[in-house]
Amino acid sequence: MNAPSHAHLSDAEPTPVPFADGAPAHAPEAPAQAARPVLQLVGVRKVFKDFAAVDGIDVDIREGEFVTIVGPSGSGKTTLLRMLAGMEAPTHGYITLRGELINDVPSNRRPTCLVFQSLALFPHKTVGENIEFPLKVKKIAPAARKARALELMRMVRLPEDYYGKNVMRCSGGERQRVALARAFAYDPDVLFFDEPLSALDYKLKKLLEKELKDLHRESGKTFVYITHSLEEAMVMSDRIGVMRAGKIVQIGTPEEIYARPATRFVAEFFGEVNAIEVRRDADGRWIGDGDRPIALGTKAPEAADTAAVIVRPEAMRFVEGPAGADNVLTGRVFNEYALGSRVQYQVHVEDKTFLVELPRTAASPVQGDTVTIGWDARDAIVVEA
Repeated sequence: MNAPSHAHLSDAEPTPVPFADGAPAHAPEAPAQAARPVLQLVGVRKVFKDFAAVDGIDVDIREGEFVTIVGPSGSGKTTLLRMLAGMEAPTHGYITLRGELINDVPSNRRPTCLVFQSLALFPHKTVGENIEFPLKVKKIAPAARKARALELMRMVRLPEDYYGKNVMRCSGGERQRVALARAFAYDPDVLFFDEPLSALDYKLKKLLEKELKDLHRESGKTFVYITHSLEEAMVMSDRIGVMRAGKIVQIGTPEEIYARPATRFVAEFFGEVNAIEVRRDADGRWIGDGDRPIALGTKAPEAADTAAVIVRPEAMRFVEGPAGADNVLTGRVFNEYALGSRVQYQVHVEDKTFLVELPRTAASPVQGDTVTIGWDARDAIVVEA
């Protein structure tokens, strides 16, 4: 975990820092301090030999936001986090914090803190000693250190009598709380998180997701969070950035990412989907497999001759006949999957499989039933093929 600098960043012109590619040594003119993002990345690239792990990222992170970066393995998430935390320097582009260039500022001189996946706690120290470590480095008096540690323990919901407990005698969830308290002891401007909940069991992870979101709201700090878990991203984030091949392909609120994905990759990455390839025929109609007309409504792309229609399983339903929905298909129920109060049905339509997710009812179909499934044009997501 990295100790921040004790000095506050200045509003003055940033000190020039050399760039690897000869780019300007400080960021362009920025608006007034109040309008600046707390973190700004412009054209950021990180190249290892001939491989661009991060390939041209432009993003602003606002004061007090909870921003989560997700993406498949190898998409560049960890490299991006390492640059933000000061463990790697960009090859090209620049990163500013409150308007000051930090490309080459080492991690221990940044007003930021990184909570590692491994937590990096001191195994031979007590809970209190772990939390107090940043305060001891700052030469805070022992009594004040203890008072602050106990205050932080209350904030992360650790009992006060844990103060003298060896940290290795704590459970996994308790150690997570110790690491969080120690991070807050640094009083950083920005907290970075490297998949901190990945090793926890499901129930504990769900509890800590909510507690992290509560801590974010209570503290007003800026959080930047890296995870493989789409559920964590959806539950906790103000905005989500989706990475692929070193680029952020979309950034937006959880609702925007889920309901209005910019690409088929984003749609499929965020949950199960039904994907239908469509093409425009000579009469301008949109046609799917088997020359079936597909109603796209106002979402039909004007210029393209091909597209992909994405329908979430919860937007599908069983209907009585062609009049039951804008688009209908007939198939056979192959299997069903219980999801608590809901059921997901796998329906085979010729050589394709569709997923339909509905509340469980007494009249639900069973395996082998012939069914008609349908969806309305308004519920379809249309993206490039």
